[in-house]
Amino acid sequence: MGFGDLKSSSGLRVLNEFLADKSYIEGYVPSQADIAVYEALSGAPPADLFHALRWYNHIRSYEKQKASLPGVKKPLGKYGPVNIEDTTDSASKNAKEDDDDDIDLFGSDDEEESEDSKRIREERLAQYESKKSKKPALIAKSSILLDVKPWDDETDMAKLEECVRSIHMDGLVWGACKYHLVDGTERVACVMI
Repeated sequence: MGFGDLKSSSGLRVLNEFLADKSYIEGYVPSQADIAVYEALSGAPPADLFHALRWYNHIRSYEKQKASLPGVKKPLGKYGPVNIEDTTDSASKNAKEDDDDDIDLFGSDDEEESEDSKRIREERLAQYESKKSKKPALIAKSSILLDVKPWDDETDMAKLEECVRSIHMDGLVWGACKYHLVDGTERVACVMI
């Protein structure tokens, strides 16, 4: 890998493109890789190369701590997106590796299914449908707590519970009721299922 000559405008453009989606040359924290590339620059990149300029200003803030940053400095050609020495060889290798059109990973509609595979698929669909029809339908239920506060302290709580339970609807089942005090007021709490 390498950026090329970082003192030229083409090398700076490669660095700018490399840093478009990265904060550092390697990893997620400043390292010796950043210092090696920083020291190879002749100065701050031009303002139109804003990714490289942002990175340059950030790494410049670590100048006093550069010896304590993690990592080991490697030759400058080891950092960057493309290996300059191998560009001609790798291009021909990549062209050969990308020629795998004969492999159809997802299957093609052009190919006909064999009779055996059609029969197996139909059998499995029939088994699935028979299992599905045997399962009982799930009945959704809700549990609602109805907390009733009487009008005053002279209200008959048993009569209030009787009035609440007089509500009838399809599928409504009354559960337990209990009396309790809330802020000094007796209430009736009934559960609807």
